[in-house]
Amino acid sequence: MTLDRWLTPKRLRAHAMLLALAIWGIYAWTLATPTLRDRTGNLKGTDFLHLYTLGSLARAHEGDKLYDIDAQARLAAQRVPDARGIRYLPLYPPQLSILFAPVAFLSYAGALALWWLTTSFIYFACCYRIWRCCPALLRFAGSVFWAALAFPAFFHLIAWGQTSALALACFTAGFFQLREKREFAAGLALGCLIFKPQLGLAAGIVFLLLARWRIVIGAAISAAAQFALAIAYYGIVPLRSWLQTLRHVPAIIDSFEPRPYQTHCLRTFWAMLVRRGGVSSGLWLISVAIVLWWTITIWRKEERLSLKYSALLLATVLVSPHLTVYDLVILAPATLLLADWVVAGSRNQGGAGTLLYCVYLLPLVGPWTRWIHVQLSVIAMTALLYLLWRIRPKEQAAIIPGSQQIGAVTL
Repeated sequence: MTLDRWLTPKRLRAHAMLLALAIWGIYAWTLATPTLRDRTGNLKGTDFLHLYTLGSLARAHEGDKLYDIDAQARLAAQRVPDARGIRYLPLYPPQLSILFAPVAFLSYAGALALWWLTTSFIYFACCYRIWRCCPALLRFAGSVFWAALAFPAFFHLIAWGQTSALALACFTAGFFQLREKREFAAGLALGCLIFKPQLGLAAGIVFLLLARWRIVIGAAISAAAQFALAIAYYGIVPLRSWLQTLRHVPAIIDSFEPRPYQTHCLRTFWAMLVRRGGVSSGLWLISVAIVLWWTITIWRKEERLSLKYSALLLATVLVSPHLTVYDLVILAPATLLLADWVVAGSRNQGGAGTLLYCVYLLPLVGPWTRWIHVQLSVIAMTALLYLLWRIRPKEQAAIIPGSQQIGAVTL
């Protein structure tokens, strides 16, 4: 009996249903208050307040305040009285505020509801498109739906009111363009990640070192177009202010990571484990180099885009210098693609099903890191990437007739 054999389709479906009902039931109860503050005292939508404020500034063409913390705090309190006292460190590039200008015409509650609907639509649309490319998962439609609904990263995305669904859309579009051999178009899609530049770091390094110039050029043009839009709308000053803010990030990184246990990348993994600045930084750089080497090797030797792209997404999370739990939503395509590979029954998977199950579920226990100082999700993601690196070149996935070894890891 192999380690993965316990992951049966029926059991995985039950796990997904129970998890979905639990987390969304509790969240609904938490939100059931007459004010914009939930039962825990947090503002509903949390980080969406910052996006709403940026949209309000864009609507008024006040680009000079995009990086003024005090001015934004005053505006937020004026527009949303329940948000009085909340301050955010502005790090988004100026063009993102333009995207949220239309929702600033609504009340905060209305804008938040619209953003939740938009985020959910993008997430489920991306999951659906990827699932349709997974022949081994097609017969598990109901289970895949429950797993998508219960995905901890998606829950956090909604609870925090964050923008990571846009990053998921960029990565999903990039996958389909690469699938159609349109590398320049894939670069255009991946270049849109400039609104969260840390999520484009791994892809940028990998494709540069692989000399995939069409992707690199497409990404550069896409990023430049966003900056040009910001300049056309605001002038050059906000873009300069953003670049100056980025230069100071290493010195103020603790300010926007008040809960490091909610981060899931190699930098914070070593920082929480070692707790010695110089040593942890050295270990981070070494581990990043190893992860990038594995990823580049996979892209050179592996013919299946599903495995190569999954490796890139895992590397994106691990290499990012700042990655909060809601950003893990970009792993949804990798989870589906790798689950399809596992379900198809390759004979040389080495426990991939169990590792994938851990990658999916372990973000739920991130708060444990406050006491154990080990972010288990990072270990699971690294191990899964290592397993992909160990696969023999041109290995053909063998289909095991009637196999019930693991329905779908994301089920």
